Amino acid sequence: MTASENAPKSEEPQAHEEDAHLAAAIAAVPELYGAHSTAVLSGGITNRNYRIDTPRGAFVVRIGSAGAEALGIDRAREHQASLAAMLAGVGAEVIAFLPEHRAIVTRFLSGRVLTAEDVREPEVLRRVVAAVRKFHEGASIPGSFSPFETVREYHARAMAHGVSMPDRMPAALEGLARIEREIGVVVEPRPCHNDLLPANFIDDGEKVRVIDWEYAGMGDVFFDLGNLATNSQLDEPGERALLEMYFGRVGDEHLRRLKLMRLASDMRESLWGFLQAGISPLDFDFRSYGRTHLERFLAHYP
Repeated sequence: MTASENAPKSEEPQAHEEDAHLAAAIAAVPELYGAHSTAVLSGGITNRNYRIDTPRGAFVVRIGSAGAEALGIDRAREHQASLAAMLAGVGAEVIAFLPEHRAIVTRFLSGRVLTAEDVREPEVLRRVVAAVRKFHEGASIPGSFSPFETVREYHARAMAHGVSMPDRMPAALEGLARIEREIGVVVEPRPCHNDLLPANFIDDGEKVRVIDWEYAGMGDVFFDLGNLATNSQLDEPGERALLEMYFGRVGDEHLRRLKLMRLASDMRESLWGFLQAGISPLDFDFRSYGRTHLERFLAHYP
């Protein structure tokens, strides 16, 4: 998950700790022996990613940030979801998992990192939807995800850390509770990514692969679809195109659930921002990020 195209600055102690974990990972994984080039990849707030070039090819070492558990992130579950994505043919090859260093090593994926504008192109959207659907159709993965439960947990943790909430937050939380009642129980949970930002798609022109599985769990496919729609700023014709590509048709119930989950996605983003304002050492205005998504939710809530 990212809060801005302008990446926040890391605090020096955290950066030094991550450098130590990187060095340990390079020493522990045979595929990384003889590394001759190391570069920090852009993006990532709850992780730091490095491209490592070796005689055996290019790899990515992903170091999870300390304290990410407060956001519901479980690195062992992330590893299992990454393996499931690899086996489904929609993720990077997983080379190693080093929990003592909060590290996952994968093979580097060549291709274009997508933007929201890219995803709105019909042929690109078709490849994105194909990758997402293929993961949804795959084997079960550990853990579960509900945007509604996540918002409640983030709100409680933010309040416990002394974060003050906007005056309209209670009304927004009540609105989200009504959406939860409208959505009802997920009858058939499927493996879901739950953080489908455009930057988490790598497109080589023939297929799209998906990265960053730290929020993955069994859940409602409509949250993934709504999250994808809002993060890529799809208009209603774009929503209909997405549903047609995914289901082969556009039903009224499909469109209703997608729109409700778009709203749930904004509330998850909002409370993520407010919780980060209370716990993150990063130099970033997380409160502003949280307010932006809260206002968008309230503007579109029926």
